[in-house]
Amino acid sequence: MGCGLRKLEDPEDSSPGKIYSTLKRPQVETKTDTVYEYVLLDFSLEGSRPTVQYVASLCELPQALQPYYTQGYVLVTLHPIILSVGRTRSLPFSLLYRAILARPRPSKQTVSMCHSVPMLRVEEWPLPGESLTGDTVRALIDRVNSSARGGVRFVGSVLQQVSGISNGRVHSPKRGCRSPPRSPPRTPPGERELEENTYSPDLRLLVFFHSWAPGCAPLDSLACQYHQGALSMRVSRKGQVVSALEADWLELTAAYYSKGWSLVDSFVYWDTPKGEPVPRSLEGLFVYEERSTSPPANDTIVVEQWTVIEGSNVKTDYGPLIHTLAEFGWLLTCVLPTPIIRHDSDGNLATKQVVFLQRPVRRQVAGQPRNQAVSVHSDVSNRSVSRGVTSPVPPEELSPTTGGIGGFPVFGGGYPSALSHLEEGGFEQEEGKAEVTCM
Repeated sequence: MGCGLRKLEDPEDSSPGKIYSTLKRPQVETKTDTVYEYVLLDFSLEGSRPTVQYVASLCELPQALQPYYTQGYVLVTLHPIILSVGRTRSLPFSLLYRAILARPRPSKQTVSMCHSVPMLRVEEWPLPGESLTGDTVRALIDRVNSSARGGVRFVGSVLQQVSGISNGRVHSPKRGCRSPPRSPPRTPPGERELEENTYSPDLRLLVFFHSWAPGCAPLDSLACQYHQGALSMRVSRKGQVVSALEADWLELTAAYYSKGWSLVDSFVYWDTPKGEPVPRSLEGLFVYEERSTSPPANDTIVVEQWTVIEGSNVKTDYGPLIHTLAEFGWLLTCVLPTPIIRHDSDGNLATKQVVFLQRPVRRQVAGQPRNQAVSVHSDVSNRSVSRGVTSPVPPEELSPTTGGIGGFPVFGGGYPSALSHLEEGGFEQEEGKAEVTCM
């Protein structure tokens, strides 16, 4: 038994990435009632730079992001930019993180309500063992559900270790965050197992939540439930280092998006246990959010995108594309960083990330097929959309820059061919050739 796959290559090309979607370009570009605005911020645990703010700990993010929250932005995901999994030493920028904030574009009809400004809070949870396992992650999801029953909403998580790299995700901060009690009330199934294990003093999970003042939480944010979903990839390696990956992202997520759930976090078991053969596939878990209301099914766009770091700053990334898609109601909910790292022709460090966006399904137009999986190469703009918040930012400067969408032109401008092959009938997969077809 195994995966019936075409040979997975390790292409040394300059292609900036691939785009997968359940829709073709005319449907992707359909206007919706909701338009989003994004702000991308970079933080470092090892010193500030012109476009990067220094924080001694990721626990300081709620305070650092507060000026944006007062303008209606909220954190939608946080991820490390560089993973050093399988490497004997950590790479430069291993302590660099990207926070992505979003808000619906304000309109004249917008009514200010107290529930529009949640509070961001972070908790530090100790973990058993030296690396993540499926059982540990499932117990963590149970714990998240326990917290959600108290009226908070899960945003995401970051794995930390005091010294060295754990799962390549991040180093831990110098100062700790607030940790929940050792034996919280109503311990959910699975959490008791976490409490009874011997904790590694080095391994921690930073968990981010949104909470609201009493009576101010949106109805659909009350009593959210969180579910696990399979995540599997086929990889090729150079020694212990992952150098390429493939996954059928649409197939993996389709059943959950069809229920109206949102993909909010991911865990991948990148590390190979000592003494075990190097696997050709990797497993993990997606975390999906189910609202208390009954939202419509979601369409999705998945982007495998290269991020290039020039000097000490992010040079190119997925920013221009998500700013463009925001005009059509596409909400970014999760970014999966990978340990795939190369140098471009100029010697700059480049790493691959997988970006997940979703939008409620619109009424189907007759003659337009749905669930058409597509894979295309996208162009990368030479501009990065990350911003520093080293000094206080006046409220009037918090809005995205003018000129196109967030300072970037719409399709045909800064991203002329990002989705060009999503044209009606413009791209068809070869018959019988799936991206991943595991048996």
